[in-house]
Amino acid sequence: MDSHSPLCQAIAHRIITSPQKRITFAEYMDMVLYHPEHGYYSSDAIKIGFRDSDFFTSASLGADFGELLAKQFYQMWEILDQPIHFDLVEMGAGQGILASHILNYIQQEYPDFFGAVKYIIVEKSQSLKQEQQQRLQDFAVDWCNLEEIPHKSINGCFFSNELVDAFPVHQFILAAGELREIYVTIQEEIDNLAELSSEISEIQIIRDPIFIEVIGEPSTPQLGEYFKLVGIDLSQNTYENGYRSEINLAALNWLGIVADCLERGYVLTIDYGYPAHRYYNPRRSQGTLQCYYQHRHHDNPYINIGQQDITAHVDFTALSSWGERCGLKQVGWTQQGLFLMALGIGERLAALSSQQQPISQLLQRREGLHQLINPGGLGNFGVLVQSQGLTEQQASQPLQGLVVPE
Repeated sequence: MDSHSPLCQAIAHRIITSPQKRITFAEYMDMVLYHPEHGYYSSDAIKIGFRDSDFFTSASLGADFGELLAKQFYQMWEILDQPIHFDLVEMGAGQGILASHILNYIQQEYPDFFGAVKYIIVEKSQSLKQEQQQRLQDFAVDWCNLEEIPHKSINGCFFSNELVDAFPVHQFILAAGELREIYVTIQEEIDNLAELSSEISEIQIIRDPIFIEVIGEPSTPQLGEYFKLVGIDLSQNTYENGYRSEINLAALNWLGIVADCLERGYVLTIDYGYPAHRYYNPRRSQGTLQCYYQHRHHDNPYINIGQQDITAHVDFTALSSWGERCGLKQVGWTQQGLFLMALGIGERLAALSSQQQPISQLLQRREGLHQLINPGGLGNFGVLVQSQGLTEQQASQPLQGLVVPE
């Protein structure tokens, strides 16, 4: 890693100019991923797909994932009594591949619905936004920041695929039975952190000669309150000293904004994660933070700075519980494999045998369909659906993707 890179220099400057010469891991992760010029998602470093990429998503496997989602969106439109305008808001649209699959399918299969759809993309990355605009130039698509969407202006569906896992997370550690937060500093500032000297000698995690982790008091009381929200008691003696994990406060803030913008309709969140009791299982003692670089994953966020993705699993209990506080009712939670089976992926697999295509193409598509529902991979992703503003009659109609396949 080049310690003199503009991004490393920017992070170091943030640390040096901070009152306690340290920043939370959430601040560090935010800069690494979203710095407006040099962050992973803001530069040309991000690579999504299969060849020479860091990771791939469900949309990378072909059009089926987007087409099946389109079927679910069409049913949502029907449940809402086919309004003249239906807002479809994709948050974090990557390269625009999923959007193109969804819009193409709606245009071909549901022309009436297509006429009602207003497709909106919420995207922070300027480089990804440019790629999306190029790919979607044949469609009427609007781009904006989430904060620019007016209060109670959306009627339709907010949705995201592998977005929440990339939100900056706070990291914590249990030290002597107390909740402590993990901060990031730099080597030359260690001597200036006198108030932390005793803790540094106990629990100092050096992963890189430039950026160093130290622990201290939580930066906000929200960290402790979070565990009340999700029903986890860290004071139990089943949690050992040194237990470490993450808290995604940014996800709660994001969901609160989404709920504020939604007048009537749904929120569909697809990502990898667990309910809180599995996420904070005492045996998962090092959390879920992962880095992805050239299709390999590891747990060191202090290398390849600005050149690798950093993610943490999603706590679906937190999204559900916080959503309730914000006025969102949980419609259902399931796994992606079951969700796609209910939407007809099984029929697509069965139909492959009768299609006249080169055998290599058929095998590639079959492999892609199987990966989407593989319980050891994408099929184990969580699918959370929440709603707001529905009438009692509308809320009583089950969504197709949440109906358990027979």
